[in-house]
Amino acid sequence: MIRVLLADDQPLIRSGFRALLDLEDDIEVVGEAADGQEALALARARLPDVALVDIRMPRMDGIEATRRIAADPALSGVHVVMLTNYGMDEYVLDALRAGAAGFLVKDVLPEDFLHAVRVAARGDALLAPALTRRLIDRYVAAPPAARTGSGLEELTGRERETVALAAHGLSNDEIADRLVISPATAKTHINRAMAKLGARDRAQLVVFAYESGLVVPRRS
Repeated sequence: MIRVLLADDQPLIRSGFRALLDLEDDIEVVGEAADGQEALALARARLPDVALVDIRMPRMDGIEATRRIAADPALSGVHVVMLTNYGMDEYVLDALRAGAAGFLVKDVLPEDFLHAVRVAARGDALLAPALTRRLIDRYVAAPPAARTGSGLEELTGRERETVALAAHGLSNDEIADRLVISPATAKTHINRAMAKLGARDRAQLVVFAYESGLVVPRRS
């Protein structure tokens, strides 16, 4: 069973998501939280596989709750997916830095929502294409200075290639096709890069790729 925690200060949003999840035989909702502090407490008590966390909540916002979950070794198996609106792009990068595995917009289609929960439970990163595009556009508009001592020098040439392609949103299968390797080999390169860089998950590789200067978005 995939254990899911729902954290949103709007009861209607929580009940809507829960209604979808309760219909699935392989998913169990193990808790609901109305603020960040409650979400953190429930994550520690229930150890969900996936925590669906709203960005804006009272007492403790979703980003801070995510940061604390990601920093707790006892919660290393909890994959946080942020719930957001299209108008909240300014929070995307902060949430990725905090340790979020990905994002879902609240008007997501039911089938895409359920697919996202299962993807997150496997430990794969999840970034809605529209949010990924906006994140890249933000870097195009104001690219950060490349960080020194970022760990880029620790990666092999092939690992750099796979990280760069992952940052452009390619899946392991697509990376494999591009580099003419097997999907398993692509996944191995990604996992080794994550280990070397101390990245919690694939989503944080996106942040690394841009902040290290490994990927420089092209201006249109």
